[in-house]
Amino acid sequence: MKITRLLITLVISGIYLINTSVSFCQTTAPSKPATNIADALKHPLTEFSMPGKFPGKVIKVNDSQCIADNKISADHAYKMVLKGMLELTGEKNINDAWLKFVTPKDRIGLKVNPIGGPTLTTSVEVTQAIIKQLIAAGVPKENILIWDRRSADLNGAGFTKENFPGIKIVATEYADEKGSMYDSNGKLYGEQMIDKNWYYWADCEEKYDAETIPYMINEGKYSYFSKIVTQMVDKIINVPVLKNAGASITLCLKNLAYGSITNTSRLHKQLWAETCAEVCAFPPLRDKVVLNIVDAIKGCYNGGPAANPQFFAEYKTLLFGSDAVAVDRIGYEIILKKRIEEKIQKEESPRGRTFINFAQDLKLGIGDLDKIQLKQFEMN
Repeated sequence: MKITRLLITLVISGIYLINTSVSFCQTTAPSKPATNIADALKHPLTEFSMPGKFPGKVIKVNDSQCIADNKISADHAYKMVLKGMLELTGEKNINDAWLKFVTPKDRIGLKVNPIGGPTLTTSVEVTQAIIKQLIAAGVPKENILIWDRRSADLNGAGFTKENFPGIKIVATEYADEKGSMYDSNGKLYGEQMIDKNWYYWADCEEKYDAETIPYMINEGKYSYFSKIVTQMVDKIINVPVLKNAGASITLCLKNLAYGSITNTSRLHKQLWAETCAEVCAFPPLRDKVVLNIVDAIKGCYNGGPAANPQFFAEYKTLLFGSDAVAVDRIGYEIILKKRIEEKIQKEESPRGRTFINFAQDLKLGIGDLDKIQLKQFEMN
């Protein structure tokens, strides 16, 4: 089952890479399937809507000692998170910094990215640092949950009750104690976790076989939002990993969009960039994602988003921002520079940041590099 799940992840993740390579040879862009993005734009903005409290501001914290022998230092991770939060908010007290984004009454979801397994995941150490600081700021432990689409991925990457005692760990797609993803009535457990009142509709569809459907939940033209984002949390802190996806990246917007909805394989094929931006424009994400902390202590610059150790890089960095689009643009520049250094690319392919341009057009944040306020700090 683990091998099958890995193959499904790799195949789905690789679709965009194949499409990207093919598209560079095309002279005319193919027509795109219609979507229901207009439905998202009907909802009025709130005080918490993207791009949040600090549009266009990104903090980059580097620490040369945060990882050694492939082991991340929990102490250094904690200090990096502290530094980044103080610099992002301008506060002198770390509790005040956190309380700019959340309150003790909020149910807070930490959206991690575990699909690369334990070798290329949102690190346990960074996630623990965030939780410790939230609790110190007055957020009850029972108000915090860690989430992603798949329980097996979460467990395999170290998001367990042993590493996070007292913290809820929740997935949209999960199996029972016997390893079955179906209940006694033959229904996927994941069906209980989707909210059919919220969906991303796109005029494309794909048939899934018996091995794939548990990881898609449904077929057809609808991708339903998880109840995790529509019902179970009030605020979301996004904690992705710095990874490439072909000549593009899978960072803040991708982690949110593809992690929050069902039936995603069909979207990789024709609407990868559009989905990254448009799903984030719906209120369950747009109005709840208050902060992005990118775990770039270790990432990859090729072969992503799967975990290929040949292309791992120790960036020894964390990125902070309320503006997911701006943070993605800075992450994009980091990976682009590395890919050029490694001679994987000779120069930028503008297609790689198409999704950033889409997101900026939707007013989710700032994607123009010359309009982003980047502040960089080196830890002593």
